[in-house]
This record gives sequence, structure tokens and C-alpha cells, in this order.
Amino acid sequence: MLVSDFDGTMTKYDFFELARRNLASADDYDHWQDYVAGRKTHFDAVAGIFASIRTDWQGIDGILDAMELDPALPEALARLEAAGWKIVVASAGCRWYIERLLDRAGVRLEIHANPGTFAPETGLVLERPVESPYYLYETGIDKSAIMQAALAEDADAVFAGDGRPDLAPASLVKPSHCFARGWLADQLSQQGTAYHRFERWSQIADQLLEST
Repeated sequence: MLVSDFDGTMTKYDFFELARRNLASADDYDHWQDYVAGRKTHFDAVAGIFASIRTDWQGIDGILDAMELDPALPEALARLEAAGWKIVVASAGCRWYIERLLDRAGVRLEIHANPGTFAPETGLVLERPVESPYYLYETGIDKSAIMQAALAEDADAVFAGDGRPDLAPASLVKPSHCFARGWLADQLSQQGTAYHRFERWSQIADQLLEST
């Protein structure tokens, strides 16, 4: 099994970072800084950023394009699945845009992410997945619980991620089964923890298939 983050992992850029930088906002409050400083949960910070978005459908679709989903993702997934791999998406972002991007690529995957809906008047309204077996107040989705379930099914399960919510699940897998980029890769390097660095998600598939 391979448990993978989405934003900044299957894509080059995170939705919330692009939204903060490029979309008109209903407020100029720095929700993310509150999270980094420990004044807000990750879920509340992301929800605040998403709800402040003010753009039309063309603008939101432009942000989805700018996330740069790995163009080799469909082919990489097909090769992994043909070799017997099960791929699960675990995201503290929003299921709305994850499904939208994967649908564009013709990809269907098991997804655990926070639900939400977009409208130009309200922005992207994030909801807590309280009915999910993997619900966690801090992030909405508990990636560590998803990783633990994967390890119960496959002791050699693999994790891939890039951000702060990925540090805990990354610590659950063998270093040889951890793939990281961005903030997560830097943090693991500082800790002296071994991992595989990647820049495009399809590189993970290449390495996994080479080793089997």
C-alpha cells in the first residue's frame, strides 16, 4: 500500500498557498501565521484561508491548473496498480479540488480529505469530516490513523508527503518506505532521518517498481 498526501505531493504546489498569493480575499488576516504560532488548529487556519477566497469559476479553475498535477500521474498509477499496489490519498486539504483535479486526469482513487463546497460568493467552505473513521479535530483528517490502518494491512506500506501534517505519519514507516519533498524533506534532514527525496510523484512509482 502507498498512502500519499495530495497538495505539494501529487501536485507541485499547494492549493492554499496559491490561493493566499493569487486570489482576491475577503480579508487580509494571516490565518496561516496563527497556525504556525500555535494559535489556531491546522483545520481552522486552512478553513479561514479557503473561506476568504473571492473569485469566479474561471479564477478557481486557474488555481487548480497552477497546482500542476504531475502529468505522468495517470500512467504511474496504472503501472503501480498493475503491479498490485493500492494507492490511498490522505489529505488535510479539501476533497472538492482533489476530486476535480483527479477527474480531469481520468483518475479514481480512495480519498480521505475534508469535504467542502465552492461558490464565488462564499469562497471554498471547508467542513469537518466528523463521520469519517479518521476524523481528528486538529486537521480534520488524521493521516497517522490512515497510515496505521495501512500498516495493519501491509507491514511494508509506504508514505509520501511534503508538509507539516505529514511528519507524524512519515515517522510510522520504515525510512526506506518514506518519500518526502518540501518542508517534510527539510525537517527529516534536520532530524537526521533517512528518506527518499522526490520532486514529481511519478518518481515514487519509478522507485517502487524498480525495487520490486
